[in-house]
Amino acid sequence: MKMVTAVIKHFRLDDVRKALTDMGVVGMTATEVKGFGRQKGHMEVYRGVEFEVRFLPKVKIEVAVPDEKLDDVLKAIQTGAKTGDIGDGKIFIYNLQDVIRIRTGERGEEAI
Repeated sequence: MKMVTAVIKHFRLDDVRKALTDMGVVGMTATEVKGFGRQKGHMEVYRGVEFEVRFLPKVKIEVAVPDEKLDDVLKAIQTGAKTGDIGDGKIFIYNLQDVIRIRTGERGEEAI
């Protein structure tokens, strides 16, 4: 099993969610986060004062998937999140040792 974590632009979240649910993914966690990469932030004006925003708003999504669905999930995230501009995001893949569904006690892929 794998844990897929992706940091994407917030306005692409619905496209990624739809792509994942269309391929059969039944659960996903989304968290609003702030960060920077090659974008390095940008300048904004607030009440007439210009200041640099160094951390940009993003969304972090996390999806637990069986190994055999990994490539399809990665493709769905890439397709849904891609705008072609700097700051489209990153995908991180971790090995997932175990999953336990609290309600039933199921473990492993059955708990996903």
